[in-house]
Amino acid sequence: MDNYGFDVKARSPWTPLKGVKMISVSPSKSRIDGSITIPGSKSLTNRAFIISALAKGKSTVTGFLKSDDSYWCIDSLKRLGVNIEIKGETAYIEGNGGKWESSHLYIGAAGTIARFLPGALAVSGEGAWEIEASESMSKRPVSPLIDALRELGAEITFLNKEGHYPLLIKGKELSGGVISLSGNLSSQFISGLLIAAPYFKESITITIKDHIVQHAYVLLTLELMKQFGAEVQYDKNLNNIVVYPSTYTPRDINLEADVSTACYFLALAAVTNGRIRIENLTYETKQPDIKMVDVLEKMGCKVRKGSSFIELEGVPQLKGGFEISMREMSDQTLTLAAIAPFADGPITIKDVEHIRHHESNRISVICESLSNLGIKVEEFKDGLKVYPGIPKPTSLNTHDDHRVAMSLALIGSRVEGIQINDPGCVSKTCPEYFALLESLGLNIIQH
Repeated sequence: MDNYGFDVKARSPWTPLKGVKMISVSPSKSRIDGSITIPGSKSLTNRAFIISALAKGKSTVTGFLKSDDSYWCIDSLKRLGVNIEIKGETAYIEGNGGKWESSHLYIGAAGTIARFLPGALAVSGEGAWEIEASESMSKRPVSPLIDALRELGAEITFLNKEGHYPLLIKGKELSGGVISLSGNLSSQFISGLLIAAPYFKESITITIKDHIVQHAYVLLTLELMKQFGAEVQYDKNLNNIVVYPSTYTPRDINLEADVSTACYFLALAAVTNGRIRIENLTYETKQPDIKMVDVLEKMGCKVRKGSSFIELEGVPQLKGGFEISMREMSDQTLTLAAIAPFADGPITIKDVEHIRHHESNRISVICESLSNLGIKVEEFKDGLKVYPGIPKPTSLNTHDDHRVAMSLALIGSRVEGIQINDPGCVSKTCPEYFALLESLGLNIIQH
């Protein structure tokens, strides 16, 4: 950790802001009006990489996201003996059918790898792996997944604190069975078990004992598994999912843009009365954060849904005065909270208690940030209420959380001199975030 409170080791060589302590963001001199292409989906990138590595033979993944999370995923898979070649935005992956080499792995702060890799390793007939994560990832609980894998016979030990990284995993042949999982903390625990499920000796039935905080991400996993030849059955509500024994077959796939990242740019158009077109995304995507477009429409924005693009035009005054559940698109809670002060009435966000367990306690952090900006805000257990106001220039901490940094930067599109400490944390999902903001006209100064 350095004196800014972030874990330098977790930053990959794909971080463009190495050594930058602070960035100040100020409004554009002219109207924001542009078209941009957004990097590939983080969620799909690491799912596709791990599934390709489990397949036997060569897969091609085009349009993948180059970020810290994908860097550590590629690094881990290479250490496991998978041959991966990167050319531009394409990865060529020579899968080894789930027979991994023993190794010590470091996964940075990547929640996707932390949840998707343990099952894939545990079903390998042999081998042993010690997995270490960043300081922030080691604070995030992983026991729902590990408990389920252990119940199915996996041999996994917590090396430090019970329920948290680092882990020791020993490969075994696992037979399958019926398992009940909770979905209310993270949908990634369910996806982590699903990705490994075809490699159990018998079928696996997963029942969900409560609600899944983000159904759509589990559906993304199931769709991708089917693309790679897995045999799965599930009901519409995902209460019951059955995966039959098989092996993944190599595929060539094209990944769509990361909707979560795209939403910051749509919100930028909304809050500045500008216009942004995302060239490589449509409203038809299965990624759940696309519903943020409906929220921006509710706030008065005009949306054009094209066959290969989505475009949003802002309004001089955003509409507020509503309450909304953000459970299914909870990654956009902070985006909405950041533009809420510029609406004409208070906005209440609810049903997102689970984001208190993400990279930071996101509800507390955004409430603290808005208060520091002089904005009236009420904090609830499962959300917050933001009142209209004029934010004052101040220095804001990102708490080593990419979504905090990306959301707070939007306030700088309306307020002179918003300072973001540790801006490099955006490299977790969008290393070029500030460069893209600058290309659209915002005044970005590195310190």
